Amino acid sequence: MRKSHFIFLTVFTLLLNSANIFGGSRISQEGVQARSDGTNVIISWRADEEVNLDHYVIQRRTLSGDFTDIAEILPRADRTYEYIDESAYKSSDKIYVYRIKIVDKDGTITNTSDIWVYHSVSNVKRTWGSIKALFR
Repeated sequence: MRKSHFIFLTVFTLLLNSANIFGGSRISQEGVQARSDGTNVIISWRADEEVNLDHYVIQRRTLSGDFTDIAEILPRADRTYEYIDESAYKSSDKIYVYRIKIVDKDGTITNTSDIWVYHSVSNVKRTWGSIKALFR
């Protein structure tokens, strides 16, 4: 094999693999954002491509805990997503770690990198949020 063919195949393979870095959905890590508005945490992202995608799962953990699923999001035609975590006030933790689990139709699962969010909620808001949750 000539050196030029080898280089071409190597570059082609790298590009092919990088396009599938997140399984059925291609999301640039810079495209995933999470922020606190003082009451809720808003997670947003845009998928560059969705092939064989079944759904997304938003996962959250505290610094001392394990990831738990908090929401399932189905694919959308515009590939732009936003999820508002309205239950983040229930913990006294101030730092949450989020990630998006990508589930393909064939059962393949991949995760984005962890996204850390500082989320400080006053005790008054936390208590009021718990009271409101009783009546939902």
